[in-house]
Amino acid sequence: MQDSGADEKVREIFTHERAATIEYSPDLDGLADPGEVVWAWVPFEEDPAQGKDRPMLVVGRYRRRLLAMMLSSKGRDGHPDWLALGSGAWDHDARPSYLRLDRVFALDEDDIRREGSILDPESFVQVAAELIRLHGWQAVKPRR
Repeated sequence: MQDSGADEKVREIFTHERAATIEYSPDLDGLADPGEVVWAWVPFEEDPAQGKDRPMLVVGRYRRRLLAMMLSSKGRDGHPDWLALGSGAWDHDARPSYLRLDRVFALDEDDIRREGSILDPESFVQVAAELIRLHGWQAVKPRR
């Protein structure tokens, strides 16, 4: 995990170009896994050279890279590009979080600043359903 500073290796990808497989396999072992909320530097949409550290939900992998989506605590109820997730241990103030559905990022393990927590399975199923509906991704049954 990295300590600080902007990391240009975190890249926004276009979901229609890289259909992915969604899986839920969290394991707080020091490595990021799908279903975990981690913190990483996220480039701003208006200026990708700038960005900020924010929580991201890891939703899968594409080749050797992690696929993650950004979370925000700013209310966006009813907006089609945002999914309400509720609060979680990744936010120390227990504010409700919203997942941005139209921006997917590819990042390496080294791009992650710190692990946050595990998103509950029911919420992850909602996320997976939206990614399947919006982007045509496929889901993998959880390993037992």
